[in-house]
Amino acid sequence: MKILRVERNILVSNASPPVVAVRQGPGCLIQILWFAFIGWWLGSFAIGVAYVMFLLVVTIPVGIAILNNIPMIMALRQPDRLVTPYGEVGVPQHNFLLRTLWFIFVGWWLAGVALSVGYFLCMTIIGLPFGFLIFDMTPALLTLRRS
Repeated sequence: MKILRVERNILVSNASPPVVAVRQGPGCLIQILWFAFIGWWLGSFAIGVAYVMFLLVVTIPVGIAILNNIPMIMALRQPDRLVTPYGEVGVPQHNFLLRTLWFIFVGWWLAGVALSVGYFLCMTIIGLPFGFLIFDMTPALLTLRRS
């Protein structure tokens, strides 16, 4: 099944007749329980591991993959869109050299600040949605990835 686009947790394919697959995650209660008992400390550990991956230059893609999955790790929240290792299909990216220079001089520390703020917002019930918004922005802050 070749995916043409993703619309609000619905995968739309070009098969004849069109096949629509709805991605469903666990319910709200399960997500809250996961976050309360597992997600808050597992998310902190995952962020730390991601930053260790950034220090070992060869494993940067692994660190980025971990950061892309922070909402899933912390609250079992499904991603809104499908992302390949090269970005989203059909979305033009900035020049590789520009993205590399951004990561070296700005991205690594800006993403660290954003992750810290997002994590502390997630520790409050009111700040939880804002924390996840910051986690969603982290790959763009880290490497200027367009989505």
